[in-house]
Amino acid sequence: MDTVAQHILWFLPMLWLGMVLAISFLEAPLKFRAPGVTLPLGLGIGRLVFRALNVAESVLAVLLVVAALIVGPGTASRLWLAVAVAVLAVQVMAVRPPLSRRTDRLLAGEDLPRSHAHYWYIGLEVAKVVVLVGLAIAAAP
Repeated sequence: MDTVAQHILWFLPMLWLGMVLAISFLEAPLKFRAPGVTLPLGLGIGRLVFRALNVAESVLAVLLVVAALIVGPGTASRLWLAVAVAVLAVQVMAVRPPLSRRTDRLLAGEDLPRSHAHYWYIGLEVAKVVVLVGLAIAAAP
């Protein structure tokens, strides 16, 4: 069981990293450049995609915590994992709610400037990329 958990502790951060890179840094900016995608349509798609991403990330975070409890990794792995979970928690609990309220207002027809919460979310995504790479390196068998 330790061996499986050890491989999970290395593999899942890379899977999580791939999801973040593909969705946050590829899909999200590109969808608004696609022909026929209006702001309301793009926001609606983005809301669904990021909700699904955050659910998948939460599942991966739980699996990683369980694997870490089984393996008892070194301090570096525990620290990287704690930071990854904390970044995700801040995104989901502190940054996404204001973004969701803003999306509701935009979909209702209000004309709003770009949100500071949006910049926070992007910054946290960049931090998450660094943290997940650090976790994968620290946990590598």
